[in-house]
Amino acid sequence: MKVRTYVLAVTTAIVTMSAATKDPRPVEGVNPGDLVPEIESFGELKEFSFQNHSQRYTLLNFWAAYDAESRMRNIRLANEVNKFDPEKIALVSVSLDESKTIFQETIRIDQLNEITQFHDELGKESVLYKKFKLGRGLRNFLVNEKGVIIATNVTPEKLTEVLQAI
Repeated sequence: MKVRTYVLAVTTAIVTMSAATKDPRPVEGVNPGDLVPEIESFGELKEFSFQNHSQRYTLLNFWAAYDAESRMRNIRLANEVNKFDPEKIALVSVSLDESKTIFQETIRIDQLNEITQFHDELGKESVLYKKFKLGRGLRNFLVNEKGVIIATNVTPEKLTEVLQAI
């Protein structure tokens, strides 16, 4: 009987403490539900924030000219984002090519908008590469207006599905 009373008291305490948490804040990470890691700056872009409070989503895409799959995905995602109202979604695409010339020539050949394309010349040695754990592969992150990752490795089709739902 004492054991039952003890278990009931502990369970009640745990439930009460859990219910008392008003707004659990996600932790910084790279998985859906996490806060996107902070980006201090890259390229000419200073003081970048995903928490823009404008009800706009941000698609953060990492790519490199030497990685054919990520380069093709960058082109397809850029074309898909261009179909939507810029008040609904913004593309921030970061090249991890170490050569600025290769980066510039690639965006010219691929006919990409220079405003959405950024270059991190440190490549695999960059802070972004490490923060976003890109050693597992170059990928993208769909981030809501509160800075929370809602999806990773988004395809153009999945992006359209998500944006049409909001």
